Amino acid sequence: MPDATPIRLVLVDDDPLVRAGLQLILGGALDIEVVDEATDGQAAVEVVAQLRPDIVLMDVRMPRLDGVAATEQILARHGESVRVVVLTTFDTDDLVVRALRAGASGFLLKDTPPAQLVEAVRSVADGHPILSPQITATLIAQVSGSPVDDRGARAQRLLATLSERELEVARAVGEGLSNAEISRTLYLSVPTVKTHVSRLLDKLGCSNRVQVALLVHDAEQGR
Repeated sequence: MPDATPIRLVLVDDDPLVRAGLQLILGGALDIEVVDEATDGQAAVEVVAQLRPDIVLMDVRMPRLDGVAATEQILARHGESVRVVVLTTFDTDDLVVRALRAGASGFLLKDTPPAQLVEAVRSVADGHPILSPQITATLIAQVSGSPVDDRGARAQRLLATLSERELEVARAVGEGLSNAEISRTLYLSVPTVKTHVSRLLDKLGCSNRVQVALLVHDAEQGR
């Protein structure tokens, strides 16, 4: 897609080899431009404020300021204009769950195959957070291992504000289904699914589908 405006991306990782590998993979895509790199969370906050990229690939464990705190600061300042995807070596890292609750648009393992990594960046840039059934299963395991009484009760109260159809859509999102998959499962048109998703995001006070999934699982764990 050489004629389209490229996806502007910042890489954040304290390991130079990881940054070099990601630069090599992502820099080879015609529709992705790596505009800068940062070696820790504090530098990431400063770079994002200066360059306002579309996507930030954020390592979670770094010196000075970790990826979770950096994600919180970036999203608090720039909201929907910048999307953060967290990077991790382990898919059970509790910091990942914290970053998702802070509003990150998903997470990637550092050993994600190159083609999938490129497609994931494109998906997030198009407004579709990275959320697969496998990742959902990991989140369930993480959430179920922590105190959920208060969080579960709050989640149940929020879900109670949804219509029956919105609740069905929310549960489907919690299972990691895409809009097309929800459309087939619930016998709805894709535009109708998008409308329901938009409404439930507003009602639940969530910024993306990942947070909806976490809320659904909080409610189930709190029962």
